[in-house]
Amino acid sequence: MKSRRVDLALQGGGTHGAFTWGVLDRLLVDQRIRFGAVSGSSAGAMNAVALAAGWTAGGRAGARETLRRLWSRVADSLQPTRWADAWLLGAPGRLEPPNLPFRAAWDMAQSWWLGANGANPMRTVLAETIDFELVRRCTEMQLFVGATHVRSGRLRIFRGAQIGLDAVLASACLPVLFPAVEIDGEAYWDGGYMANPSLVPLLMESPQLDLVLVQVHPSQRDSVPGTPMQILERINEISFHGALVKELRSFALLRQMVLDEGIDAAQARSPLLRKAAALRLHRIEGGAGLDRIANPALLQTSWHHLLELHRAGHAAAERWLDEHFAHLGRRGTVDVVAEFVRD
Repeated sequence: MKSRRVDLALQGGGTHGAFTWGVLDRLLVDQRIRFGAVSGSSAGAMNAVALAAGWTAGGRAGARETLRRLWSRVADSLQPTRWADAWLLGAPGRLEPPNLPFRAAWDMAQSWWLGANGANPMRTVLAETIDFELVRRCTEMQLFVGATHVRSGRLRIFRGAQIGLDAVLASACLPVLFPAVEIDGEAYWDGGYMANPSLVPLLMESPQLDLVLVQVHPSQRDSVPGTPMQILERINEISFHGALVKELRSFALLRQMVLDEGIDAAQARSPLLRKAAALRLHRIEGGAGLDRIANPALLQTSWHHLLELHRAGHAAAERWLDEHFAHLGRRGTVDVVAEFVRD
């Protein structure tokens, strides 16, 4: 069957990024799938640079190996400190890890600031696993990494030669744990606050018309939180997922305007208008099912927990390929107008 080139939008969510690793691992096996542009925030940005560096070094096999090495190194870093139990504030079910209530997580955050001089363990993880020169030399795909500019609260997109270790650290920097990352004299926090991930560069700068959103936060929950901890978890989840919802709603409104006004978008002068009308959106989603494996089981190692998340992503991508590969190049499989305008 004819190969298809797709853009990827990789959502962040702490170690739920291992779910995205599983998705990418499965897509890389399928010779029919090629990648165009990739936009990522937080853990999504980590996956994006691992994908690009590995691809430059050794194609599909190199990308799979680099992704595995990245998450293996993340697992190693969790063993002595379990710092990511607090880093995973963006992931459902993670505000209260086993035997680690929210207060303890806050104390842990303070200890990193005061006891370790604000050292960010992710700097070592990324430095040891990602060759950023290979990232910048990648010609197979465009990369976009989002971070939040602290003083203005605006999104900054790093691209091309701008993507280095500090850009990815900034994209994954939760201020309750780590000091802001300074780039060109300006401070940056986690990109998930403003775009998780940003779709704008994919709409504005990529020629591909098939966009696959890899989403770790569920689109909708069936239950309403009741306890204070559950409420805090849901507030935090909405905060990190809400940025994506706003971008999708804006895109849906633009598409609805084209339909309502009877605009022949193919003849429009605006590239954004043409792209909004023609884009075919798809989604691979972890959904509420990720809650069942959100916390490591008793005595389960960090590596085995990440592998469990990887298997969930691999299975989700497998299902998506079975059900929707034939639609690539033909039609989208997510109706954004119905989901974000007509609800």
